[in-house]
Amino acid sequence: MTDIIIIGGGPAGVSAALTVKNRGKSVKIISNSAEQSNLWKSKSVENYPGCPVSSGEDILKTFRKQLDDAGVEVITARALNALSMGSSFSVSCGQEYYDCKVIILAVGITQQSTYSGETEFLGRGVSYCATCDGMLYRGKKVAVIGLNEESESEAEFLRSIGCKVEYFDKNRAKKFEIHGNETVTELVADDTAYPVDGVFILRSTITPDSFLSGLELENGHIVSDSAMKTTVGGVFAAGDCVGRPYQIARAVGQGNTAALSACEYLDKKD
Repeated sequence: MTDIIIIGGGPAGVSAALTVKNRGKSVKIISNSAEQSNLWKSKSVENYPGCPVSSGEDILKTFRKQLDDAGVEVITARALNALSMGSSFSVSCGQEYYDCKVIILAVGITQQSTYSGETEFLGRGVSYCATCDGMLYRGKKVAVIGLNEESESEAEFLRSIGCKVEYFDKNRAKKFEIHGNETVTELVADDTAYPVDGVFILRSTITPDSFLSGLELENGHIVSDSAMKTTVGGVFAAGDCVGRPYQIARAVGQGNTAALSACEYLDKKD
């Protein structure tokens, strides 16, 4: 079992991972590809010490080299949810599960609204992972709302196992409502109803409160104290996900603080 799993490979996550490694704890980062981050798209970053007038891409490549040199394992995957197992956590990435004692959330900006009916039918027809739950809908009709770069391949996977897929990207529809009784029965897309047995909502990121039960949010940000502790024991948070200002230097500092707090938490448990 890994001591600490960090969700997110941006400035906060990298800072946390390097500190955890230096403290002698085992650590893994689970993160989407760097190309999906907002920082990667920045052409010029001028206020981060040590990297004068660097692009976000260059900064993230430097970060990754530091992680590789330090021997930090980076798992490129979309973390879907985490379950508390009492004294540990299990993190789901599609069909893979990773166990750890502590989680540090460094997921960046994840403010996004849910669709009408999404939360109500989560686990009862609404899913965030085609490869995880697709076999439950074999021979049935499902809708896929594709909001990330893997959406089309996941929709094709559903077709390959016998699902009848109604695919929606951001150009086909803008407004969605999910209806049903005990389970999902239809998706309404821009006022047109489609009878379906399930709806797969494929986003690049999951909102923190959907990722882990019990997290308190305020204005879309994770509530944390000065030690970066969240409202869930054994879970810490750092970076843009805890609030403004969205700055690299701030995220790096918070990542370091979260890592030190997480290591102290582990030492007290042991």
